[in-house]
Amino acid sequence: MIGYKRGAGMQRLTLTIAIICLACAGSVAQQGQPSAPPDAPSASAQAQTAPQATNPLQSGMSFLQRKSVFFPNLATNSGPLSVWQKFKLAANNSVSLATIGAALTGSAFGQAINSPKGYGQGAEGYGKRFAADMARSASANLFGTFLIASALHEDPRFYVKKHYTFKQSLKYAAERIVITRSDSGERVVNFADTLGPLAGEALADTYYPEGNRGVSSTFIRYGSDLGWKFGGNMLRQYWPRINRKLKLVPESTPAPSKP
Repeated sequence: MIGYKRGAGMQRLTLTIAIICLACAGSVAQQGQPSAPPDAPSASAQAQTAPQATNPLQSGMSFLQRKSVFFPNLATNSGPLSVWQKFKLAANNSVSLATIGAALTGSAFGQAINSPKGYGQGAEGYGKRFAADMARSASANLFGTFLIASALHEDPRFYVKKHYTFKQSLKYAAERIVITRSDSGERVVNFADTLGPLAGEALADTYYPEGNRGVSSTFIRYGSDLGWKFGGNMLRQYWPRINRKLKLVPESTPAPSKP
């Protein structure tokens, strides 16, 4: 009985989070303020060479090259991305070290609590959980970073705020889930990050085991995705400093923004 109440409470909480996020997005769209976007890069970043569209046949060998092997979506310039570049970014995000690390961690947690139960335990169960987590991430990137961002002309990259305090970074990481910049640099609703994961979780219902399908399970996973996205935004915000100090992997300098 207690477990049922907890489950029902979790479902209501998840649905509330999703509704709040979509409501926030709607309120931002209605405001239509002409203020500068929250992630607009500085003039020095704008002076950098913008990425040029490439022919898919010519760039086949360098398809998985990226500015950052950990967070491919860290912006290093202010130039707009072509449709093909957004597709490549979606692919790079799907196999990045951050995505693999999150899948390994999430699968270990799922193994510990035996969720989804249909996957069982042992190496086989862990492998199924890891594959499902990677598939969910790939679907979210396909729908969000590529399809939605291309159709609505959104910039799916993350612009680091170099001079933000920790409190400002917390606010920015949360705001970045529902607000982004367009290809032309305007402040727009971030449909790629809010609807992309939801579409990916809806697709996951086709391969998740029985007992973990349906609307409630979809929104529970969706709420978890938003939590992971917030944590990922915080890590992206501090990643250049963390990586520079620990010298983990070689990175290109991300595009800064006005303080």
